[in-house]
Amino acid sequence: METSAPSRDSGPNSDRNHGRDRGSTEDPQVDALPARRFEVTGMDCAGCARSVERGVGALSEIASCELSYPAGILEVRGAAPAEEIVQRIEALGFGATEAGSADPQADDAPPPSLIPWLLQRRSTWPALAGAVLLLPGLIFHEILHWEALWIELPALLALLLAGGPVVRSGWRGLRINRELNIQALMTIAAAGAVVIGAWVEAGMVMVLFSLGEALEGFAADRARRAIRGLMTVAPDRALRLDPDGSTHEVAVDTLAPGDTIVVRPGERIPMDGVVRAGHSAVDESALTGESIPREKGEDDEVMAGAVNGEGALEVRVTRHASETTLHRMIRLMEEAQSRRAPTQRFIDRFARIYTPAVVVLAAAVAILPPLLLGAPFWNPDPDTFGWFYRSLAFLVVACPCALVISVPVSVASALTNSARAGVLVKGGAHMEMLSRIRVVAFDKTGTLTEGALTVVGVESMDCHQTGARLDDPDRVAAATHAAQHHPDDSCEPCTELLAVAAAVEARSEHPVGRAVVGAARHRLPPERIPIATEHRALIGRGITAQLQGRTVTIGSPRHFGGVDETSLAAQESGRIPVLVTMDGERLGTITLSDIPRDSARRAVDRLRGMGIETILLSGDSAATATAVARQVGISQIEGDLLPQDKLSRVEALQRERGPVAMVGDGINDAPALAVADVGIAVGGDLGGTDQAREAAAVTLMRPDLDALPRTLLLARETMRTIRANVAFAIGIKVAFLALILAGMGTLWMAVLADVGATLLVTLYGLRLLRWRDRKGEEEGGGEALSAGPPPSSDSLRWRPMST
Repeated sequence: METSAPSRDSGPNSDRNHGRDRGSTEDPQVDALPARRFEVTGMDCAGCARSVERGVGALSEIASCELSYPAGILEVRGAAPAEEIVQRIEALGFGATEAGSADPQADDAPPPSLIPWLLQRRSTWPALAGAVLLLPGLIFHEILHWEALWIELPALLALLLAGGPVVRSGWRGLRINRELNIQALMTIAAAGAVVIGAWVEAGMVMVLFSLGEALEGFAADRARRAIRGLMTVAPDRALRLDPDGSTHEVAVDTLAPGDTIVVRPGERIPMDGVVRAGHSAVDESALTGESIPREKGEDDEVMAGAVNGEGALEVRVTRHASETTLHRMIRLMEEAQSRRAPTQRFIDRFARIYTPAVVVLAAAVAILPPLLLGAPFWNPDPDTFGWFYRSLAFLVVACPCALVISVPVSVASALTNSARAGVLVKGGAHMEMLSRIRVVAFDKTGTLTEGALTVVGVESMDCHQTGARLDDPDRVAAATHAAQHHPDDSCEPCTELLAVAAAVEARSEHPVGRAVVGAARHRLPPERIPIATEHRALIGRGITAQLQGRTVTIGSPRHFGGVDETSLAAQESGRIPVLVTMDGERLGTITLSDIPRDSARRAVDRLRGMGIETILLSGDSAATATAVARQVGISQIEGDLLPQDKLSRVEALQRERGPVAMVGDGINDAPALAVADVGIAVGGDLGGTDQAREAAAVTLMRPDLDALPRTLLLARETMRTIRANVAFAIGIKVAFLALILAGMGTLWMAVLADVGATLLVTLYGLRLLRWRDRKGEEEGGGEALSAGPPPSSDSLRWRPMST
């Protein structure tokens, strides 16, 4: 958001990309429907997620549904009753509750180790019992090659125990969804093994598959606990302070804005609010990723989920429990889990035709060689496999489990890792696009700079301290002389100019407006500031209002007939001049100062080291933009840009150089954020505007640009992980298919390969939960960019601008 264009309007919106950013269906009409979310339990593989999606999607009045297997969240758009959706999910053999209806604290316990987890789940007991029964068959039949009925019968019992749930799941898929799912393929393979008398191997297929699904479920459960960790950060009870001074513990849902709560030392803050009394260091790492606690005192904002330090705080609640920053983060995370990356969409579409194709190919493997080559159909002897047996092994090893899970588990882990670091990425599609970014375009004010503007000069046209007007050739020298005056030697015309400007900016959330109003309130009594009416933002130009029947306008010098020498001198020093006019006549100039963020130079240098171009797109003058760009290391600068100019420039960069990320924080940036391949809003709930966060695909929850290269590196690592997973899943299957077709692979080897590949792919994707940008952490702790201290409040003088 640029200070030369103090826009306060909603600004133009870019509908063409807006649906793409927010929706998960790629259909804007469907995305416009309200979304409901359901927590689905009992899923142990990605095939289960596909069965739920297909079953719910077949209901009438369902426009779209997508299920994130790693998160266990089903997002549904449509008018079907929640009861009908839950019944359909339960009919498929899974549990479901509408999101928000269950106690979020239920998952707050740390995840147990593997063995206790397996033992506490009744659904795994048949598989565990089957494994025990199968041990004699494994030892005596497969290793010692003994043949006896007492060996075969336990294997058959193991097949019945472990295979029962698998057969039921396969039957449900056929009956409800009319599809062959992975469980159906395993059922066919086990049944075929029974037909040819390979009872031990049939039992192995079911036991290994069931245990493999249980292990997948354990890995997925750990991922879900990590994903839902944010949801259990804020307490559900708070200590309310009543007007009589007494305190009562109440549910956070009963609190309303204006209530006062007490937060004792060491407690988590239950609600968003403003500190009314007390002082403490507050740890916000769970929300922003910032490891160093922040000092909080009177009038400072605090967020639900942060941990209070050693001091007690009285906090005035500012939002309802359902509207806190934490809850908005949770909603964004749930939405992000439902938005699939293009790679995942392709694999899902491929899997829909892959499974029935595998059945056809398996039948061809069983039938064609005996017909065309005269090869044996049945096993001619214990050491030689016939083509029917080979087709069963082919059916097992060709299951797409590992391929289907390779993308979602990696993306979900990356999204969770990013959220822990204080960066919200709105879905896998954006994470994938981040890995391809070639150009990063930056806004200036509030993005590369702190955005906390300070008024450092006020010069009225009638300033009596200098006797100089804006068109006076000696005004620069006069301004320098006036800067030496003591701040208490106030100039009445300059005081009046600031009061008029504060009246016009009174309702503004723009950095210029906040700075002007703050300066006026600091120096003037409230009754000295008049009341303006009919405030109206001029998009990309300034703001106007009515004051005592006259029109007052505030904006950039270039929108008032050109830049004078004093304004140019201020711009060349990196400061920002704004002009104040009344009915078209100049009243004077107010100069503001901003400083680059400590992290800006580091972020730009790291992006350059990653091979990414950086460019500054600023609404400020080219001189001001160049002064800041030099400090942060950006060589490509474009200034004097209106919001539509930024949008056009981003589109040009996309055509000329490839995928572009736009980084901004304000209303003026919203069009460019929306049209960019990835829009990145700086500030989260601690800064920036709602329009910027809405238009952006990525939100930095704290104004720290070190998070930007970290996020891009994480995206690249995510895509490397996905490619490695897909290559491994395909490679292992091709290798085992070759062994099977050559007559060297058994059924139990096939199921072990399928389950093993799935587990390895899952674990490799989950490693992204622990990924760290070690180089960035080392550099972030180093010496910050030296830009000098910000101007103090005492430096404000009712005087001409110091140049």
